[in-house]
Amino acid sequence: MRYDDVKTDLRAAYDAGADAREGMDDAPWKQAERARFAAQLAPGAALLEIGAGHGVSGRVFADEGFAVTCTDLSPALVAHCRAKGLDARVMDFAHLDFPDAAFDAVFAMNCLLHVPKADLPGVLAGVARVLAPGGVFYWGQYGGRDSEGVWDGDGYEPKRYFSFFTAERIEAAAKEHFVLAEAAYIPIDGRIDQYQGLILRKP
Repeated sequence: MRYDDVKTDLRAAYDAGADAREGMDDAPWKQAERARFAAQLAPGAALLEIGAGHGVSGRVFADEGFAVTCTDLSPALVAHCRAKGLDARVMDFAHLDFPDAAFDAVFAMNCLLHVPKADLPGVLAGVARVLAPGGVFYWGQYGGRDSEGVWDGDGYEPKRYFSFFTAERIEAAAKEHFVLAEAAYIPIDGRIDQYQGLILRKP
C-alpha cells in the first residue's frame, strides 16, 4: 500500500469527522508535549504545523507569539482552523508547497502515522527541505509496536490506515534525516501502547 492509495480515504474520513473532533478533549499530556516543543523555539519563530486537524495546537502556538501556518489534507478541518483565526491551507504533507528553508520549526502530532512505511522517507525529506538549518521538528505519534495497515476497529468511515513503530524503529527513521535532541515515550491506556514524541533538529 502506498500513500497515494490511502490519502483519498483519509481525506473523506477526516472531512466526515471534522465537526465531532471539535468536541475532543485536549489531553494534559498533549499540552505538555506542545510546551516541551515550544521551549525549543525562539520568540516569533515561523512555525509550520502539518496535519493540523481542527487547529487546537495551531491556536496555542499562535497565542504564544509564533508565526503559525497550518496545513491539513481535509478541507473541513482547514475550515475549522480558519474559524479559529489561523492561516490554514489545504495541503498534502507529502507535497509541501513552500520554499526551501521557509520555516524555523515544523510540528506534526499524530499525522505521520497515516503514512505507509515505504513512503515515509520521502515525506520526512520534504519536511527537512522546508525547515531552516538548525530548525526544530516535532514528530509525535502513537506507537509501541511495529505494524501497518487499515485499522479494522477504527470508528471513522472510511477506516483509516495506520503505521506504527517501536521506539527503536521510529528513532532510526528520524535519524535518517534529522538529529535527535529529545525523546519522550508516554504510556497510553487502551489499545495503544504509547505516544512517541521526538524533538529533532535539522543539521
